[in-house]
Formats: sequence, C-alpha cells, structure tokens
Amino acid sequence: MSSQRMAETLGFFQAWLRSPLRVAAIAPSGRALARLITSEISPDIGPVIELGPGTGAFTRALIARGVRPADLALIEFGSEFAVALQARFPAARTLWMDAARLDTVELFGGAPAGAVVSGLPLLSITPRKVRAILMGAFGKMRPEGAFYQFTYGPRCPVPPRLLAPLGLEAERIGGTLANLPPAAVYRIRRSTVQARDRSELPGL
Repeated sequence: MSSQRMAETLGFFQAWLRSPLRVAAIAPSGRALARLITSEISPDIGPVIELGPGTGAFTRALIARGVRPADLALIEFGSEFAVALQARFPAARTLWMDAARLDTVELFGGAPAGAVVSGLPLLSITPRKVRAILMGAFGKMRPEGAFYQFTYGPRCPVPPRLLAPLGLEAERIGGTLANLPPAAVYRIRRSTVQARDRSELPGL
C-alpha cells in the first residue's frame, strides 16, 4: 500500500472514530468497488455529481474512466474530507455541505448532470433525509440519468416504499467480495412508466 493510501486509510479510520454513523465504515472503499460503481460511466455521459466522496476513491475511478475533473461536483459533509478533496482534485468543484441540500445550489452552470455516484451511508440516514437526497439528485440530472449507490447490506438501501412515490426503481448491477466488507452496487433510475410519461419527479 502506498504512503498516500496508508494516510487516507488512517484519516478515514480517525473520522469513523469521531462519527461512526456519518462515516459508517472503518476504511475507504477499495478499488474493486470503485471500478464497479463507476463501470457504466463514460466521458460522454456529461457532468457527474459525487455524494460523500470521502477520501476520493470513487473520484479517482471516475477520472480514470475519462471524466474530466472540471465535470465533477464533489459534495462532502465532513470538513476534514472536503479540505483534502479540494487539495487532491483542484479542478473539480468541492462543496462542503449536506447532500440533502443539493437542491439549493447550482452546479455546472445549470447544465444537468448525467449521473450521480453516492458513497453516502444511506442505511444510517433517516428516510426523510434520504428522500430529500434523491429528490435533489434527480432534480439535477437529465431524465435518463442514473443514481449509483453501494451498500454492505443484502438489498438496496432505499426500500420500495421510498422509491415508488418518487417514481423511481432500483436494480442491482453487481457485487464485489474484494471490498472490505463485501459490497453491492445498485442503479436507481426513473421508472419506465415515469420516464415515458414525465421527465420530472413529482413535486419538482
């Protein structure tokens, strides 16, 4: 492990000790999970919003897939992570804020994003806040945009009772045993009926 990765892991663990519910993992996401959660993203998808990037494991994977740093908006609530992200990815836009307030900021000059990649611990977040996060995220995306979320649990961390009223549906795109702990990734999109009948979520 490189000295940078060791420093990131130590910093991540220290952040977990200070706030275990917010961080929700004792180590940064591994490369296998980063590759999986970004596997459907290409440079021509347009701008990408990343929620809860932490130490930047998914950010590096997005850049490796050809996404320009200038086409990245990094939304991070942890001040220690936000400062480090700004230093590591100066061309990206790093915002120190709660992801539930995404609808209050303008990103990419008002141009819609093509995807959202989430490292947020949704299982540790209240349903009301999860709903706000999803509404804010889909309000910033094109109608065909997708929200990618990983989980350590056995099923999608956003249950159907939250997805259905928003006109959304989730599909598991894969899992990896190489991550610690093992993780799965879900793609959340507007439902096929929703996408055909309307281009916006209810209430947006």
